[in-house]
Formats: sequence, structure tokens, C-alpha cells
Amino acid sequence: QVQLVESGGGLVQAGGSLRLSCVASRTIFSIYTMGWYRQGPGKQRELVARITTGGNTIYVDSVKGRFTISRDNAKNTVYLQMNSLKPEDTAVYYCNGVTSWGGPVLGSWGQGTQVTVSL
Repeated sequence: QVQLVESGGGLVQAGGSLRLSCVASRTIFSIYTMGWYRQGPGKQRELVARITTGGNTIYVDSVKGRFTISRDNAKNTVYLQMNSLKPEDTAVYYCNGVTSWGGPVLGSWGQGTQVTVSL
């Protein structure tokens, strides 16, 4: 069974930092680009960062320079280091594989991890 398990969220003041982790099943991790998605209150889920199996990264403009995605292939784990957090970063964060057109590989999601940024 393919699994995605996110952790590391929490409540932080604006300007603070958090590091998210996602452990994925090897069947997806070893093949696909991995990404972090987020869904804020009343918003659609969006892809904010992705990393290829070779380590190339792409970020959405709103997080460039503040977020860093990385992966540990030996641990089947993808990370998201989030610095200089803003209230608009408040969302549930999910990981998933990323298809060539930017959509999620898996139709089912993990439980996500809540990130709340206060003023």
C-alpha cells in the first residue's frame, strides 16, 4: 500500500521557521518527482515546491527565497524548510508525487500537517 505521512507542522509567529517532513513509500519516492502542496482556508490546493529524483527544484513565486525543498533518498523522505513565514502561508501541507503536468501522482492523500502562522 502506497503511503504518505507528513509531519512537522505547528503554530509559529510571522517571521519564524518550520521544517516539514514526509515519508513516502519507496514505490513512489524512487520513481517520481516529489512535491509539497498546500491548501489554505477557502482555497484550492496548490503545488508550492517540487524536487526531481536528481535534486532539481522548482518553487512557486510566493515561496521563492523562503522555502527550500530537499530529499533524502535513503530514507524515502522529502523535507520542506520554511523560513520567514507569513500569515498567508497558513495551510494544511501535503506531499505527493508530481506528474509531468504538475498534478499529484496519487489520487489519495496523507493526513497532511497543519501550519498556522500568526501575526
